[in-house]
Amino acid sequence: MRAAVLVDQEVMDVKEQKTPEAGTGEVLIRVRSCGICGTDQHIYHGHPGSAEVHPPIILGHELSGEVVAVGQGVSSLKEGDRVSVDPNIYCGSCEYCRSGRLHLCDRLQAVGVTRDGGMAECCLVPAENCYIIPDAMSYEEAALLEPLGCVLHGFRKLDIRPQHQVLIIGGGFIGQIFLQLVRERGVSRITVSEPASYKHESLRGLGADAVVSPLDPDTADVLASSADVVIECVGRTDSVQTAVRAARKGGQVLLFGVAAPDAEAAIRPFDIFSKELRIMGSFINPFTHTDAIQLVSRGKVRLAPLISHRFTLEQLPDAMRNYPQLGVSKGIVQI
Repeated sequence: MRAAVLVDQEVMDVKEQKTPEAGTGEVLIRVRSCGICGTDQHIYHGHPGSAEVHPPIILGHELSGEVVAVGQGVSSLKEGDRVSVDPNIYCGSCEYCRSGRLHLCDRLQAVGVTRDGGMAECCLVPAENCYIIPDAMSYEEAALLEPLGCVLHGFRKLDIRPQHQVLIIGGGFIGQIFLQLVRERGVSRITVSEPASYKHESLRGLGADAVVSPLDPDTADVLASSADVVIECVGRTDSVQTAVRAARKGGQVLLFGVAAPDAEAAIRPFDIFSKELRIMGSFINPFTHTDAIQLVSRGKVRLAPLISHRFTLEQLPDAMRNYPQLGVSKGIVQI
């Protein structure tokens, strides 16, 4: 099989690899679509993903495809099934797993992070991590159920009410999903902060009442203590600081964007105290894949229109190398 292998930091090559065989409890998937996540870029540049990464490895934790081989002991799937993959694999025995917080597992493994993933013609996956998708759902949509599931996990942490004003910081792929979910709650006002002006029209089309640019010197004053709920989708120091400043008294702040491990933000504890803020993090996607399938199937969340770039396996090494310059909102590898 062909695979795009991360050989070393910032070194990816398309190679012929031996096609793996399905072991006990596993299925072999013929990959059809694989999303490129911001975390894949972090890993490419030498940072950890949801767990430590040790090249050489095949990246790609947002994937879908067709089951082509079934290992011993698998009765829930058969050859020909169309599936989407939840990549996260939990140990089941640490204190977090045993208390129902599996996503915080001390020995977390993940397809495309600690074991070979979907940037290849085939991928070996535990059968229990596969979800059969409806016939009407495209493989591209199915690959993007994983990031939608991550967004759902964060979204469920928030108490969003109709009278609330919501600020979303970052109008990229993740911000666009959050925007659709918030819109369904019928809130009073949704504002999106996004520096790329070419995204502003589409953000309004997805339901934003206002779109502002953080590059505008007046934006900080406009946003100060303005939002009941702030959803930070960027992971930059300045955007985290903006999130805390923008929250009103009694506000909720969700820090969803993935910051660099060594990033530090200057936040005034007095603001948290005096405004009695709730500041929350959100990590991966426990127990959300089934709901993600339903949201897309019912048209509550649209994923396909959010794809900005499509690449082949052969194009992937150059794409990963030049990703920041390509203006990608969401990239898909078509295999």
